[in-house]
Amino acid sequence: MPDRPTFTPSVAVPLDAEAFSRRAHGHLALLYGPRAGEVHRRLLTLLAHQAPPSHGEADAPLWSERDQWLISYGDSLLEGERAPLEVLEDFLEARLAETFSGVHLLPFFPWSSDDGFSVIHYREVSPDLGDWSHVRALAGRHDLVVDLVLNHVSRESLWFVDYLSGSQPGRDYFIEMDPDTDLSAVVRPRSSPLLVKVPTRRGPRHLWATFSEDQIDLNFANPDVLLEFIGILLFYLGQGARVVRLDAIAYLWKAVGTPCIHLPQTHEVVRLLRAVVDHVAPGTLLLTETNVPHRENLSYLGLERLSPNNPPDEAHLVYQFPLPPLLLHTLTSGEAGTLASWLKSLPSLPPGCSFLNFTASHDGIGVRPLEGWLPQHEIDALLELMHRFGGFVSMRTRDDGSDSPYEINITWFDAMKGTRRGPDPWQMQRFLCGQQLMLGLRGIPALYLHVLTGTLNDLEGVERSGRLRSINRRRWQRDELELLLDSPDTPTRMVFEALTRRLAARRGEPCFHPDAPQRVLETPPELLVLERGPLPDGRRLLAIHNVTDAPQPLTLPALGERTWFDLLEEAPWAPPESLAPYRCLWLVKKPYPASPGA
Repeated sequence: MPDRPTFTPSVAVPLDAEAFSRRAHGHLALLYGPRAGEVHRRLLTLLAHQAPPSHGEADAPLWSERDQWLISYGDSLLEGERAPLEVLEDFLEARLAETFSGVHLLPFFPWSSDDGFSVIHYREVSPDLGDWSHVRALAGRHDLVVDLVLNHVSRESLWFVDYLSGSQPGRDYFIEMDPDTDLSAVVRPRSSPLLVKVPTRRGPRHLWATFSEDQIDLNFANPDVLLEFIGILLFYLGQGARVVRLDAIAYLWKAVGTPCIHLPQTHEVVRLLRAVVDHVAPGTLLLTETNVPHRENLSYLGLERLSPNNPPDEAHLVYQFPLPPLLLHTLTSGEAGTLASWLKSLPSLPPGCSFLNFTASHDGIGVRPLEGWLPQHEIDALLELMHRFGGFVSMRTRDDGSDSPYEINITWFDAMKGTRRGPDPWQMQRFLCGQQLMLGLRGIPALYLHVLTGTLNDLEGVERSGRLRSINRRRWQRDELELLLDSPDTPTRMVFEALTRRLAARRGEPCFHPDAPQRVLETPPELLVLERGPLPDGRRLLAIHNVTDAPQPLTLPALGERTWFDLLEEAPWAPPESLAPYRCLWLVKKPYPASPGA
């Protein structure tokens, strides 16, 4: 028998009509007070007319060890005149048919800036990418992750045109503010002005714009806006979305005199959306995007509200935002103690809650999640090193008006060029060490396409666009990528084959179930060792990582006298005298027979 409690896998829990109505009214009462009854009636009517047929089943698993996602723009792969979404689907079938269970398709709507995150039309597919048939085709083969970009909208949207002309419905969709209002308490993720001056038929007005002058914030204090987005959510579910990513959700609700981040009303909106999906499409997952310090990020799981009578009712998944910068620090400093401390601090999650693990995404590597984990001089050293490796640093405005680092802009492969001593010959091994470490963590892993292809810094893209984030948003010509993948000894091929091999091993190992326990073992700071399990049958896995550029002795009491099986080598493991630089191991006690279809 295992010596610690085993895990109970997460399952879908449908919300019946009566329970949904009661919960929804409670959330709306906290948001809109005396208007709650009217808004509640409108919500029920909306669901009656627009909710898609439910395909969810009670007690169906929410996730398993086979869950691993790819993150990609719709046009990350180009091939002649073909629709890029069709090219992406074809590439997935040709090269990655069994590798990824899910695809996070970054915003594919008509847009005006920020590579899709300034949406013009929420219910349309950009004609440059394809159409809804291509999106549904991807959803037919993979769990489709779709962005609900609900904090802001493009200035080119019809809602904004309505606002300028004073017409409904957009007339009341935005937040007007007197420019003399004291907004010094507002937390800023950017250094651009918070208020944007716009000409209207009523004269000039100043509107709230958290991220840029082209991304105008929406007014969720107006229930019409909330109902509009619930309708959009239902539409996405009808097109096959299985996971809905709530973009920039932390900044959703505004109240003068507050930081306007993580407000109680924002959490109520997330809880209402959770109630909606649990009711109309059980098994649908909500993922919150909150690139903020660790404790703030965890708040979107609603753990403080849990009780025997109050199961999880907020997000199903949150990003592990501290992971990328802490892993970057670990692999460039050769010290895993800080990362180990952070991993030990992670709470035990109840069924129905989990983490999304990643190292790189379409955005940069966040700096704010390091707050409280690294001293400022260590952060400064990391930023300086990334500059040396060809990266950039984006800034944000503090409460006092000064600028501070917000994110590092660099590809993950170039970030692995060396250590604080400079570039070295260990780039490939260091890169793979970081990816294997991420893949072994509790939760669901997500790999950005440009991690999978070992893409280099796209400095030409930065020059063309004028945006630092373009350094990690290259658009591959498919024939160029295919040539690199088929040619011997290219870094692209070596990265792709090494990662797909690890992903194949991972999806067949039950110890990597997102709900399986995780424990950090005590080791010297040069090593990071995780135990995953035990499973109900007592099965355990050790994930061992040398995070340095020197061999390290491997004397772990956990290894004991047992016979261990090397998951990647598919053979019994013979203990070495030392672990080679950046060498990683996945060890289990015995071979695990492949499950049907593995």
